[in-house]
Amino acid sequence: MRETEGLNSSFEKLMVFGAAESMSITEWKDVPVELLLRILSLVDDQTVIVASGVCHGWRDAISWGLTRLSLSWCKRSMNDLVLSLAPKFTKLQALGLRQDTPQLHDDAIEAIAAHCHELQELDLSKSFRLTDRSLYALAHGCPDLVKLNISGCTGFSDSALGYLTGCCRKLKTLNLCGCVRTATDRALKAIGYNCHQMQSLNLGWCDRVGDEGVKSLAYGCPNLRALDLCGCVLITAAVFEVLFSLTSVVALANNCLHLRSLGLYFCQNITDRAMYSLAQSRVKNKHDVWASVKSRYEEEGLTNLNISQCTALTPPAVQALCDSFPDLHTCPGRHSLIISGCLNLTSVHCACASMQAHRAPHAMPHLAH
Repeated sequence: MRETEGLNSSFEKLMVFGAAESMSITEWKDVPVELLLRILSLVDDQTVIVASGVCHGWRDAISWGLTRLSLSWCKRSMNDLVLSLAPKFTKLQALGLRQDTPQLHDDAIEAIAAHCHELQELDLSKSFRLTDRSLYALAHGCPDLVKLNISGCTGFSDSALGYLTGCCRKLKTLNLCGCVRTATDRALKAIGYNCHQMQSLNLGWCDRVGDEGVKSLAYGCPNLRALDLCGCVLITAAVFEVLFSLTSVVALANNCLHLRSLGLYFCQNITDRAMYSLAQSRVKNKHDVWASVKSRYEEEGLTNLNISQCTALTPPAVQALCDSFPDLHTCPGRHSLIISGCLNLTSVHCACASMQAHRAPHAMPHLAH
């Protein structure tokens, strides 16, 4: 096996090193735990698993020291692998189980929840076979989850997600892209009520998400920095008046200015009203902000906005938004205002273009008289 050959090669080098340093290392089991963990930090996860089967000492050492693991390389029998590894690797804090083809079943996730109580990051994307059993198990067994990716998991209900958020209140990053049954207004209300530390939420192509759900996020998740609503066709301009019509410095500091990235691709009910709400809130808050938070204001604001296929928008409204948020760029190499499919918006330009146009006349050489 290639992984075993790699370990043998590493061991031969280690013995040479040990001889030079007068270390008594003649067998694998003699390698100090600290050195073993250092070596394993330099190899791939597949080799780590092979190493855990070398001897009981290594298995125990890896079980004690391994905190991050990805099994996404496993193309077959991932479910059996998880069932065998979960009882051994109890100190895991981050686990990647992304699949190209669905392999995982609820019993594997239940094993993770039963043994890996320190888990903070979990990627279950494309786990089509999982059901609500998995979310309920994670809610009870992994309350310290901070980052969860269940994109493409179509078997979860909104009630199960709501239950999870009630137990995992430390969640900061949640990817629900394509979870049509899971991401509903009911689920978003639970997120807004329970997950006040939420910073990044992907709701792409969750076409049951509406204004009421997003309003719940606006009120309940003041630290939200990235929100992807691409394909959420029920979203209208009305929601932006809640998201961005902020009248006090407290609301300014805790809500609007934290949002850096907003995805509205194919949200065809979005109109100029939404763009003006965004732009006007920025202008209003600029005048109202206290001196003590002025520098913070200058560092915050939208830096990425995707309004591709939002065909109802007009150039004046988008230009007003672009003028209000100077970190939105349309210039080559710095595209952060994405307007693909909006042919009527080609005249919109960022601050860079305005500066170049202003400098152009001054750059021309004077003609001799």
